[in-house]
Amino acid sequence: MFSIALVQTPCWPQQCLTWINTQRAPDAKLKGFALGAHIQFMHQATVIPHRKIIREWLAPIVTKNTAYAICLVVMDLLLFGLALSAAVLLAQPVLQVLAGIVTGLVIGRLFILGHDACHQSFTPHRQLNRWLGRLVFLPSLTPYSLWDVGHNVVHHGYTNLKDFDFVWQPYSLDAYRRLPAWRRVLERVYRSGWAPWLYYGLEIWFKRMYFPSKKLMPTRRGIFTADCLLVTGVAMAWVTALVYAAYTTGQSPWWLLGVGFLLPLLVWNALIGFVVYVHHTHTRVAWYAQKKDWSAASPFVSTTVHLTFGAGIGNALHHIMEHTAHHVDMGVPLYRLKQAQALLEAKLPGHIVIQPFSWGWYFETARRCKLYDFERQCWTDFAGQRTS
Repeated sequence: MFSIALVQTPCWPQQCLTWINTQRAPDAKLKGFALGAHIQFMHQATVIPHRKIIREWLAPIVTKNTAYAICLVVMDLLLFGLALSAAVLLAQPVLQVLAGIVTGLVIGRLFILGHDACHQSFTPHRQLNRWLGRLVFLPSLTPYSLWDVGHNVVHHGYTNLKDFDFVWQPYSLDAYRRLPAWRRVLERVYRSGWAPWLYYGLEIWFKRMYFPSKKLMPTRRGIFTADCLLVTGVAMAWVTALVYAAYTTGQSPWWLLGVGFLLPLLVWNALIGFVVYVHHTHTRVAWYAQKKDWSAASPFVSTTVHLTFGAGIGNALHHIMEHTAHHVDMGVPLYRLKQAQALLEAKLPGHIVIQPFSWGWYFETARRCKLYDFERQCWTDFAGQRTS
């Protein structure tokens, strides 16, 4: 069995060594965690085909429906309006807070629609996708053109490649130790599991999406500035409307700004920060320092996690958690992702990381995935001790 896997499975030798090494690990919890994660690899004897071939499998699924896409946009915009109105008009503060939380979650749904439109996978019409994408990105204050570059070009072009993909990129031990003290503290906060909202808000939105510096975005385009000004105008109009509503309803303007503006955006940042973290952070997911190693690892499959939920949460998130299919072919519309993911998992058994979600798993992953050893291809803690 081992001889077959070693010959036929790309990246198996490192996974095999990881599994063998963990059998000597004094940490029984680590041993069980690693054994459970790696036992699946012992049963995989299929080679990952070229991406072009996999996309041919998905070709019958990649069909876009303009009417259905527009219905999704209208429905979620109505939900956003209703939730925000409830945050303003409900009589009980507790209900207003709950409505503010729901507003943030609906912003997430709208963003997922915009994410699809930005990939040109939402409708068959490129210009319509651009306008719909800009529209549904506005509640999250996301500049469409800057997201397009950072996500489509960088993240999808170089997923989990060091110094290219900047989303939740882990530091090596040496790089971490070279950070100033305040930044090491901030990295510990980011990687605690409690601060995806802070990570996304500061590291992604503020630094790279909202009037980014020339250092982080050397290319300067008029559309970048225009989109940043657009979301600024929306934010100002949103704040002004809430202040006006406060005076007309006899409420505190600070209170309404809290439940109708700050809270929804905080919930949204927490949601997106969490989603992008769990999509590509797992003890079985590797990061790469060298492009040739990254290319050889079939990164469009191996660097992505399919996180599974119960209680209809996957549907509520527009199937964004069927993420392997999305990375294999960005042209698959969100309303076809569930079917596409099932097909890939049937044809590539053992190669796709499938993780049932639990808060226990999430915080255990956050505990183990602090830094990354790019030479040994494993996650470590902040002391550099191997944890995967």
